[in-house]
Amino acid sequence: MQFASRLDAIETSAIRELFKLLGKPGIISFAGGFPDSAMFDVDGIREASEAALREEPGAALQYGATEGHGPLREQIAAFMQAKGARDVAPEGLIVTTGSQQALDLIGKTLISPGDKVIVEGPTFLATIQCFRLYGAELVSAPIDGQGVQTDRLEELIVQHRPKFVYLIPTFGNPSGALLSAERRRRVLELAVQHDVVVVEDDPYGELYFGAEPPPPSLLALSPEVPGSRERLVHCGSLSKVLSPGLRVGWMIAPPELLAKATMCKQFSDAHTSTFAQATAAQYLKAGRMPATLAKVRGVYAERAAAMGAALTRELGDAIAFTQPQGGLFFWARLTGANGKTTDAAAFAQRAIEQLVAFVPGVPFYAANPDRATLRLSFATADLAKIDEGVARLGRAL
Repeated sequence: MQFASRLDAIETSAIRELFKLLGKPGIISFAGGFPDSAMFDVDGIREASEAALREEPGAALQYGATEGHGPLREQIAAFMQAKGARDVAPEGLIVTTGSQQALDLIGKTLISPGDKVIVEGPTFLATIQCFRLYGAELVSAPIDGQGVQTDRLEELIVQHRPKFVYLIPTFGNPSGALLSAERRRRVLELAVQHDVVVVEDDPYGELYFGAEPPPPSLLALSPEVPGSRERLVHCGSLSKVLSPGLRVGWMIAPPELLAKATMCKQFSDAHTSTFAQATAAQYLKAGRMPATLAKVRGVYAERAAAMGAALTRELGDAIAFTQPQGGLFFWARLTGANGKTTDAAAFAQRAIEQLVAFVPGVPFYAANPDRATLRLSFATADLAKIDEGVARLGRAL
């Protein structure tokens, strides 16, 4: 069978391949990038789905508008306004089948073969695969604990003249990094100064651990930098804060891009599940989200603290990391201290033998991977499993 040439440079997800090894009895997994199913507000979602069928059965079960279910677009706009993006209107966004579809639509509408796209190094693995599928040449911008290094980003923009820049400013996957307020403003200034589109992916922004929320999103800050809103795309999702099974995400973008994205979505799936959209709309309307978020933040904060303490206790100087302030992940680097390995892939194999799993960092780099890096998720393991799993990592190292 002759497949499309665009598949030549694409490989199956290294994380999905790793999951095939996770069926061993007794294994503790820090590999997944998904929320804990025990955190789902099952009662609230059940009530929302019943309300959708009771109040709007025709709309919930029928074909719908490609742009999205009207009541959900209204609720998402209100949700974004409450997060500081006060000028978001329902007609200024489209509902997507998870934020992953938003990224795919960006690839379809903006990338021509050979176009350069700047991403963080490291960044979301599925983004690397998606943009490469459409023929992008990816350029990696270095990050640190405060997110993308904006001085280097500007150098890369000037050098490569990219079609757009893709960032996860708030608790990035896999880095967990939080882009500082100063750098956020600088990113918007660069967008205007160099006339480049910036794509902000924000699935984790509500998962902060302290009393104070993170700095405002690029979208919320854009009114402070004239001209930046016209060069900004914002992708959001309910997957990490409500339920990934609903597959509800959204894209906020300039009208001309939304129109092209809507056209491409028509060709793809006609519309996101109307039943899922109606359920999500009823859930947001019911006002249960704040309590759900408070519960999730508390649990994840406790688990993140436990994992940080365990890594320090069990691996000591052999591993370096920045304690995450939110999100789902630790991003760590093997230092080689005391003669220990700096090869995360080899470490991962030994860890599997000890019945504990994580993801080596190499697949998260579009270029020049750091083979000493690794990603650990604390979201789906309770405190006892975190302590035992990290102890196993210590034995494997």
